[in-house]
Amino acid sequence: MAQAHSHSHSHDHGHHDQESLKQFGFWLFMITDVILFATLFATFIVLRDNTASGPVGADLIEMNGIIISTFILLTSSFTSGLALLSMNKGDKRGLILWLAVSALLGLSFIYLEVNEFIHLVHEGAKISTSAYWSAFYTLVGTHGLHVSIGIVWMTAIIIQLAKRGITPVTKRKVNIISLYWHFLDAVWIFVFSLVYLMEVM
Repeated sequence: MAQAHSHSHSHDHGHHDQESLKQFGFWLFMITDVILFATLFATFIVLRDNTASGPVGADLIEMNGIIISTFILLTSSFTSGLALLSMNKGDKRGLILWLAVSALLGLSFIYLEVNEFIHLVHEGAKISTSAYWSAFYTLVGTHGLHVSIGIVWMTAIIIQLAKRGITPVTKRKVNIISLYWHFLDAVWIFVFSLVYLMEVM
């Protein structure tokens, strides 16, 4: 009996260590992401005047679409917060619903971003047009790629929640995706301010 209890205790302890290690891994990933985006922002700021006599952002950027995209992404951050509230109440259905809404809003954001890129390329602003556009596509595209990863990640968590319900493991995953999603929103606010607003102004 004592041996079984000891085995169960060591198993729980090992599981807890694994969870802590995964949390640490996520924070390490976030730190590298912060460094990545800081580098991309710095590169864009340095290269913003290197347009090679070609088109500049102020000429081609359609702010109405960017404002709609920003509103959609900020709303998805709010709905991911509602998902956390549902999880803390033990409401599995509400949790899945708000995560699904967040993922759909993320998809809408990506759809608008792809349309924006197509419009810019059509207007003659390709990634190879100038150093400015190379830096623009790299920064905005990297953020878009991260949002796409977040959507896939969120979808996988929704599937796990539907199968297993709210467990310590799924709770950790929901907390992590929520933090990741808020981080992407914060990055987008910088993108919106530095890349779009400053260009137009």
